Amino acid sequence: MKTFNYTIKDEVGIHARPAGQLAKLAKEFSSTVTIEKDGKSVNATKLMMLMGMNIKCGDTITVTVEGDDEAAAADKVKAFLEENL
Repeated sequence: MKTFNYTIKDEVGIHARPAGQLAKLAKEFSSTVTIEKDGKSVNATKLMMLMGMNIKCGDTITVTVEGDDEAAAADKVKAFLEENL
């Protein structure tokens, strides 16, 4: 299991476009990617649930990746967050 924290820097937070891109990225891996904020967690492949987390600029999320390709998945998700959010 790989876990890391990330603080959202995008001024509008996780909105439709990056949420869709993140969900699509998470589906590329066999590992489960989970996003957690304030005690609530969702599977990153679930677009509407991800958007429903209401993640805003300045919020810190915890990303957990668990599965066969967790190292690669965690690296890709972290890179995506740093480049887009």
